[in-house]
Amino acid sequence: MKLSVIITTYNSEEWLRKVLLGFIVQTEKDFEVVIADDGSTAKTADVIATFQGRFQYPIVHVWHEDKGFRKSRILNKAILKSNSDYLLFTDGDCIPRKDYVAVHIKEKQEGYFLSGGYFKLPMRISKAIVDEDILSQKCFEISWLLKLGLKANFKVSKLTHNKYIAAFMNWLTPTKRSWNGHNSSGFKQDILDVNGFNEEMDYGGMDRELGERMFNNGMLSKQIRYSAICLHLDHARGYADEEKIKQNMEIRRYNKKHNVIRIENGIDKLKI
Repeated sequence: MKLSVIITTYNSEEWLRKVLLGFIVQTEKDFEVVIADDGSTAKTADVIATFQGRFQYPIVHVWHEDKGFRKSRILNKAILKSNSDYLLFTDGDCIPRKDYVAVHIKEKQEGYFLSGGYFKLPMRISKAIVDEDILSQKCFEISWLLKLGLKANFKVSKLTHNKYIAAFMNWLTPTKRSWNGHNSSGFKQDILDVNGFNEEMDYGGMDRELGERMFNNGMLSKQIRYSAICLHLDHARGYADEEKIKQNMEIRRYNKKHNVIRIENGIDKLKI
C-alpha cells in the first residue's frame, strides 16, 4: 500500500465518525487506516466496526487501557502496527478533504517530512455538519460555511481549491514547517531513526518535539498547509495541564540546545 493513515482518538465517537467518512471519499484509495486509541470505551470500537469493509484494507484498531493522556505511547504502538513505509498522522477531530491523502503521496520526498495545517471550525458549525455534507464535500465550500455563520477573514483562503494559489500560499506563509499531529507525514524509517514519539511528554508540543529531533537528524520539511486541507472540529481540552506544558517546553529547549536525536523513552521499548 502507498500509505498508512494514523488517526488518534479518545472517547470522541461523533467526531471520529465524521473523520472516517472523510477518508471514505478520498480520491486515492490505496491506503490503510490505523486508529491510535488512547483508551476509549467500547463505543469507539463500535464506530470503527461500522466502517470495516468500507476501505481497501481492514482498519487496524490499536488500543490500550485508559491511564491518562498517553498519546505518545499509543502513537508509537500504532506506528509498529502500520503496514506501509510511509505514514500520515492526523487526529480524530480533523475531516480530510477528498484530495488529502493524494496530496501527501504526491508531495512526499526522501529526506523530508510534510507539514500541513487545518482550518478550525467553531462548535456550532462542527455540530451542523452531517454525513451528506462530508460525502458531497459541501463542508469545504467557503460559501456554504459563510451561510452557516462562519466569519469571513483571511484564514478562509486555506480552503482554496486552486492548486496554483495553494502552492503560492505554501511558499508565502510565515508559519514554521513543523511536525503537526493533525496533518503531517513522513517515512516510517525516519521516525524510527529518532526513536518515535517521546513518552516522557504529555499534552503540549509533543508532536513538534518529534519534528525537532528529525531536524536534528539532518531532515528538512515541506510546507503543504494550503494544499492538504482538513477541517478541525471544535472540542474542549480538559486534559491540558499548564505545569506539564512547561515541562514539555523544557524538554524541547534541552533537545535543541544539545542537538538530541534519539530519546530514551521512545518506540524501542515497545519492541522488547
